[in-house]
Amino acid sequence: MLTAFARAFKTPDLRKKLLFTLGIIVVYRIGAHIPIPGVSYQNVQICMDQANANQGLFGLVNMFSGGALLQITVFALGIMPYITASIILQLLTVVIPRLEALKKEGQAGTAKITQYTRYLTVALAILQGTGLVATARSGALFQGCPVASEIVPDQSIFVTITMVITMTAGTAVVMWLGELVTDRGIGNGMSILMFISIAATFPSALWAIKKQGELAGGWIEFGIVILVGLVMVGLVVFVEQAQRRIPVQYAKRMIGRRSYGGTSTYIPLKVNQAGVIPVIFASSLLYIPALIAQFAGGNSGWKTWIDQHLVKGDHPYYIVSYFLLIVFFAFFYVAISFNPEEVADNMKKYGGFIPGIRAGRPTAEYLSYVLNRITWPGSLYLGLIALVPTMALAGFGANQNFPFGGTSILIIVGVGLETVKQIESQLQQRNYEGFLR
Repeated sequence: MLTAFARAFKTPDLRKKLLFTLGIIVVYRIGAHIPIPGVSYQNVQICMDQANANQGLFGLVNMFSGGALLQITVFALGIMPYITASIILQLLTVVIPRLEALKKEGQAGTAKITQYTRYLTVALAILQGTGLVATARSGALFQGCPVASEIVPDQSIFVTITMVITMTAGTAVVMWLGELVTDRGIGNGMSILMFISIAATFPSALWAIKKQGELAGGWIEFGIVILVGLVMVGLVVFVEQAQRRIPVQYAKRMIGRRSYGGTSTYIPLKVNQAGVIPVIFASSLLYIPALIAQFAGGNSGWKTWIDQHLVKGDHPYYIVSYFLLIVFFAFFYVAISFNPEEVADNMKKYGGFIPGIRAGRPTAEYLSYVLNRITWPGSLYLGLIALVPTMALAGFGANQNFPFGGTSILIIVGVGLETVKQIESQLQQRNYEGFLR
């Protein structure tokens, strides 16, 4: 990997792309530390130092914003509204015929869907920004902090609207920065910003584990966490690269005196075909009842039950619900993203067949059978990886600071592998060693 980066900096074109990407990353991290107007920065820092953030509610969004959410900065919402909008549009494409037709139109249709995604991102940013401001005003953003209710000193309508507009504009700027990286930099811009947001929280989380440790000044706990992290990275890389290759043979065709076709290839079915999306789906779904309970007034029975069972990440109800939702969404997303009948029809159209399987419906049934079998271990793997932070809370007493787990490790490994692959492919295009030196 390091060799690929060193060779990339020796190529002028790639060097410009890498430096442009690094420049965008610097701008993004600066914006993540600029507080929005109307927020008492001193009180926020006091609460960050003294109190424990309500991670059960805001942990996922705070991770995707690189810790900017709990500091209520310009980029507080980060990339999360765009991710949510992209997932919603992807699901609606299967349900709404108009969007499905746009997807099949090629580049023009994709541009139209991207435009809809931007509009939905802004709408979600307004909604999430309003929720964050209301939570900060009520003092519920931090638990146990004496100045939590004074984070927003001026609670007038004008200041509230200004805060929401600022955070919405920050989300639009983040979306623009991501698209700039995609067009003029290296890799997928949104994925790179997501990677940077998660990686930015690692040093502080690791140092917090070291400070809380009791063995040899915390260095033993620190070493154990690093070792667990390395093992998990190796496991995730192994599973993410694992695939079931289904052989496909194309029949020969005689056109005049020449024969065409007769090639053999394969269909790569990944063990984790759904990626990290089931984990995001499950987290978002469990986030909804906790959010409703927080904004509901009074101390009703259902509100107390949700606070006790679905907000605390180490409660058995929460663990079982989270695991089952991840498994369900893994099968659900694979079902809507991979259509065996469409693949079988395309193979039949171009003269392809799986050896030993008849073309058409038997091929589709065989693909469905294989896909269901490999999705089971993939979904169980996702559920177990996502529960690592919960196990760390119970075992280490890590106080929500365990960095190597769940969504974070999956995204970091996935984006890292994809970015290195893109750099290597561009290096091969520019430095291809063929017959001519």
